[in-house]
Amino acid sequence: MKRLIMLILFAAVSMSFTHKELTWVAIGDSITYMNEHLDEAGNRITSGYMTRVVEKLPYIHYVNQGHNGWKVVDIANHIESLKLQKADIYTVFLGTNDWWHGQPIGTLDDYRNETGNKTIYGAYRTIMNKLKSLNSNATIILITPTQRGDFVYLKNMKNNAWGSYKDKEGQSLEQVVQAVINIGDFEHLQVVDLYHVHALRVEKAVKYKRLKDTVTHQYKNYRYPEYTHIPFNPQTDEYPYPLDAIGVNYDGLHPSNKGYKIIASKLVHIMKKI
Repeated sequence: MKRLIMLILFAAVSMSFTHKELTWVAIGDSITYMNEHLDEAGNRITSGYMTRVVEKLPYIHYVNQGHNGWKVVDIANHIESLKLQKADIYTVFLGTNDWWHGQPIGTLDDYRNETGNKTIYGAYRTIMNKLKSLNSNATIILITPTQRGDFVYLKNMKNNAWGSYKDKEGQSLEQVVQAVINIGDFEHLQVVDLYHVHALRVEKAVKYKRLKDTVTHQYKNYRYPEYTHIPFNPQTDEYPYPLDAIGVNYDGLHPSNKGYKIIASKLVHIMKKI
């Protein structure tokens, strides 16, 4: 009898530690896309943020809906052709490409009034409407863009962009971030504000940028913000971020292993409560 009671107690304890299986659809740009395309990073990373989350929470199964180079408006414009599935959790991690391409941010009224996909606010409403239609009980988590240093693409140095320390077409990246926060507040959603995470700030993006001294023409390692004033010529210069320069980003924009670890930890903190 005593043995039977012990077995029943053991079974009850075991059941209490069994978590329901959950499906997670991660919507994003190249930072999300990279999780399944490590070769894009020249194997400078070993795993993205989704892999790192499910390693900690193995009952969660993710679907990668990251699209290389896409903006919020691109996701909104293609929302019906993406074949998004019903899920328990949705994350939306977008905005950095909208900023660089000068997509108008708009106002919260664009979101409230569903004015269409010409603004970031309006495009977010299209996305949110779709997710709610798929599962009105799903947990939706919005993720803001991170701060970014000077981006130089590993495979084509002509593809480069300055960092978030400087406006693009009259808009700051922080304004995009605030739009995401405002939408989260309006919808009473969890927002992972990566932009204001101290460990991900622009000074930490890379340890240095290797550039030619404008006087001696010899290569020198410049730290932030000094490197923002030194010209880079993609046609003649060496790649400015050797392995030793990697910080929380490996190319000035995309997260390194360290960066992805920080992002994953923020999501794990929320998702483990679902």
